[in-house]
Amino acid sequence: MKITLLAFGIVKDIFKAPQLEIDCEVADAGALKQMLADKYPELKKLAHYMVAVNNEYATDTTAIKEGDEIAIIPPVSGG
Repeated sequence: MKITLLAFGIVKDIFKAPQLEIDCEVADAGALKQMLADKYPELKKLAHYMVAVNNEYATDTTAIKEGDEIAIIPPVSGG
C-alpha cells in the first residue's frame, strides 16, 4: 500500500526530504515505526518521537490504511 510520510524537524534531515511517498505493508503505527527504524537507523538515536495518522496523534496500535498521511514528529525543545 502507498502512504505519505511527512517529516518534521530533525526527521527531515534523517529522511533527506520533508515528504516521502512509500510503498509498505504495515498494519499499524507500531509496525511502521519498526520498519522506519530498520530503514533509517538514525531514528533510533531519538529519545522518542510521535506519529500522527491523518492529523491525529497515534498509538502503536493505530491502524494504517492505503492513502493515509503519516507525520513523524520529533521531540520539541524550547522555552
